[in-house]
Amino acid sequence: MKSFTINEILLASGGEFFGDSEVLSLEASCITTDSRKAGKGSVFAAIVGERVDGHSFIPQCVEMGTICSVCERAPADNSPHILVKNTPEALRKIAKAYREKFDIPFVGISGSVGKTSTKEIIASVLSEHFHTHKTQGNFNNALGVPITLFALEETHTAAVIEMGISDFGEMSILAEMSQPDIAVLTNVGKCHLENLKDLQGVLKAKTEMLNYLKKGGTVVLNGDDENLRKASLPEGSKVLYYGLSEENDVYATDIKSDNESYTDFTVHTKEGSFEARIHSLGNHMVQNALASVCVAKTLGLSEEEIVEGLKNYRTIGGRANIIKTEKLTLIDDCYNANPESMKASLKTLSNFEGRRVALLGDMKELGKKEKELHFEIGKLAAELKLDLLIAVGDLSLEMYKAARPYIDAEWYQSIEEARLYMYEMLTIGDTVLVKASHSMNFSELVEQIKEL
Repeated sequence: MKSFTINEILLASGGEFFGDSEVLSLEASCITTDSRKAGKGSVFAAIVGERVDGHSFIPQCVEMGTICSVCERAPADNSPHILVKNTPEALRKIAKAYREKFDIPFVGISGSVGKTSTKEIIASVLSEHFHTHKTQGNFNNALGVPITLFALEETHTAAVIEMGISDFGEMSILAEMSQPDIAVLTNVGKCHLENLKDLQGVLKAKTEMLNYLKKGGTVVLNGDDENLRKASLPEGSKVLYYGLSEENDVYATDIKSDNESYTDFTVHTKEGSFEARIHSLGNHMVQNALASVCVAKTLGLSEEEIVEGLKNYRTIGGRANIIKTEKLTLIDDCYNANPESMKASLKTLSNFEGRRVALLGDMKELGKKEKELHFEIGKLAAELKLDLLIAVGDLSLEMYKAARPYIDAEWYQSIEEARLYMYEMLTIGDTVLVKASHSMNFSELVEQIKEL
């Protein structure tokens, strides 16, 4: 961790310090909300959760080396602490202050679909030139972004921060901490509609990030998304559009895939064209790669660095991860799902040869039109002439209804029920797409299919 004293943390938090004044001059080795990660010189932030109250772990953390805690009430051992009204809010203030210690390029990423993959690709490309820090796992919300920022080290020369939201105002909280120099928005899609209502609501919520763009910063937008084309840009900012259409500043042609592990394409920029490869499948992944080209070009990377960074990218678990077993090909895309990502994955599946099976589950948080949106997915599966649709979950019954008159389809109310019949439904040589919202726990089905 970069030099960050307890006194600096105190001033940023707006709290009140209790303890030996000599502690104020000490530097924190890390700031954590996980008592298991507390160590010598650490600062432990006690958060009251639904099941666990972090305040009860303060004495344990002190024994492990914590020099100060941030908390909402005095710890039982009366050890040095900063008393605040609300620990998560204080953490966000502290994270903002820590981020301001870094004069390096920060890339903020959001969007309805593809933000994690885009984050990973951008980080892979930038790592060819910078010592790049990136969001780990799903630490992309109001509690995760502070932890991501606190993990920045003195040696980092670039940062890629993913921001995930589900309601109005949340992006402002995340972007105020991150203060991006480059803001990337992948698309505006039908997700979190319970709160955001419609696409205009999604656009409004996502573009809150732009209000916190550094002066003279760059906005990178998917120009194939008509809603993002309408986005209002901060005064003085630069904009780069990317996509598959030639009207974009950065676009791709000659997209070819081996339908197993990689996709080749030609990248076109204002400076010229070059050939690239990404170890992933689908046109949507090419779009994500193009976003990284925009970021890299903005930061002065060479074409050689961009090509190498794209080539070195690998998918992460649960996100369009191609797994070859002895009997079949598995597309593990079960980390999450919404209508746009479902459609993109089904189109990718349709390009495979042999028997193509879509094992799909419920998409959550879609609001009043949830049944209609699930019906659309089943309709697309039929239009793509997939060989079998296996729908799991109450809402996915609508997928089954739309597809069943035209292609083979099965419906199961729960994954437990589906697992009973998995051996009967899949055969040697199948390509199987597994996709659903995270809460459906489809990772269990992935593990079972691996063993078939």
